[in-house]
Parts: sequence; structure tokens; C-alpha cells
Amino acid sequence: MKLPLPFIQLPLSFDADVLAAEIEALGESVWRDHPQKFPGNSMLPLLAVGGDPANESFAGTMAPTPELLRCPYLMQVMASFGATLGRTRLMRLAGQAEVTPHVDQGYYWAERVRVHVPIVTQPTVRFECGSAVINMAAGECWIFDTWRNHNVINDASQSRIHLVADTVGGEAFWNLVAAGRGHGADRADWRPVRVPPSASRPALILEHYNIPQAMSPWEANYHMRRLLDDADPRDPNLAAAHAQIERFFQAWRGLWARYADSGEGKAEYWAALERFIQQIPEPVAMIRLANGTHWIDGVLARVAKMAIRRS
Repeated sequence: MKLPLPFIQLPLSFDADVLAAEIEALGESVWRDHPQKFPGNSMLPLLAVGGDPANESFAGTMAPTPELLRCPYLMQVMASFGATLGRTRLMRLAGQAEVTPHVDQGYYWAERVRVHVPIVTQPTVRFECGSAVINMAAGECWIFDTWRNHNVINDASQSRIHLVADTVGGEAFWNLVAAGRGHGADRADWRPVRVPPSASRPALILEHYNIPQAMSPWEANYHMRRLLDDADPRDPNLAAAHAQIERFFQAWRGLWARYADSGEGKAEYWAALERFIQQIPEPVAMIRLANGTHWIDGVLARVAKMAIRRS
């Protein structure tokens, strides 16, 4: 999600040693390779569709994996966010490894923030986002702008482990964000709320509805025009891009009035989508955005890839 600052610290703090002990007790066998097979990167699913740690889907009801159910304090930490939680994992970065620079362009992350709670880390681990560079200390709670180019460098010999939760938030969560502080801000009144371990087993608030059968014309229109908000306003191709979006909106709205997200009319939806993509002139497709990507990259990732669910 695009944020006003590269990093925002939330006013929460946790006992990283207790979290690390829970994770250590799970053993090594539950860890999995990173989906993109990045060297030195591994993960441990905590919330997944149906609670199945092998299910990488974004679509469906999220549920705790067996590993999360063995970690009561980890569940208490997640509950303290006051958010409707989506896909959530532990992310491990080996010593002398990195998360290579990238932008999160996909539909799932367009309206979701990534909450990071460092559990095992070292002072030299660098998290870079745009032009900002910070070290997230163990037990802190952060969100960051995933629309900016970002990467992580672990130049220590030990692994780094973070809790990483994707969420659209909720009223309580966004109140926490409003009470947060930007990276580097020196606030005399900064008093993070300590969330200690307890005997409670909180019920997590989880996503049930996340990927539509068919994206509404209004949502598609919103995503494509919002991408253009990140372009140079002097770009001579902006008017043509908005005209392309309007034609697509009109065609999609006609199909929506017939089928909505009933799961019917997929062939017609697909045909309209393919015509739209094929008719985008190259100069329009290549409109450059502030994070270095092109407009067509965002259109394909946020709209075309998710406008019609394949199954």
C-alpha cells in the first residue's frame, strides 16, 4: 500500500524473547523455501487459506495454520493489531543474505499494509524503502510503503526473523497508525503500549472475502487512475491513458450489469479485458511512475491479473 511516509512505527511493543522461544520450539522442519526461491530467504506460514500452510492462494477464508496454533503469544501479538488479518507469515533472512530491491505491485497489496514485528534481528540489518534506511529493533512494530522500491540487507552472520502480516486494517488498526510516528521522528510523548504474554487465547479477526469473482468496474477504474496519480503530471500521454480507461470502464460496466461477480460471463469478461490491453498504445503503456515502474506494469498486476478469478 502507498503510504505518506516510507516507514511508520506503531505504538506497540512486544517481548521478542518469548516470541523467539515459541518459534524455536517449532523446529526447522516447518520452514519452507521462499515462493520465489530467493537465496537465503525462507518462510513459515501462520495464516493461510483454509489454514493449509502449503496453500499460497490469496483467495479464500484465512485460518491459522497448525504452527500458529502452537504459539499463543504470537496470536496475542497479532490480535493486538486490531485488524482484519490476511495472509501472514514468519519471514527469515539468513546471515549475509538480502531481499532484493522490488515494488509490491500486485492487487492483494494495493490496499493492504504489511505489518512487521522483528523477532530475531541484529543492529546492522538494514531495511531500505525509497531513500529511507532504518533498523527495526526486536519487539517493535512497523508498517512501510510497499509501493516504493524496498529491500533488506542482513550483513550479520545470524538469521533475521520477522512476523509479517498483510492487512486491510480496521478502525482500531488505523487509530494505531494515526498515533504512530514516522521514521526518525523524535516525539517526547512517545510511549509504545507494551503487550506482555498472557494466558489468553484471543480469537483473530480474519479475511473471508478478498479476491472477487469479477472486479467491479468502479474498482478497476479506481486502480488504473490511481496509478496515473503517480505519473509526472506533465506527461503528454496522460490524456490518452484516461481515455483508454474510460472506454474500458464503459465496456466493463455493461458486462457488470449482466453478470456482476456471479461467476458467469467469464468468456465475455476475458474478451473485453484482452481488447483493452491490446489497444493500449505503447507510449501510454510506458508512462513512467514515481517508483520507476511503468503504468502497464501496474495495470497488469492490479487489474488484468485479478479482474476475473480463474477458478
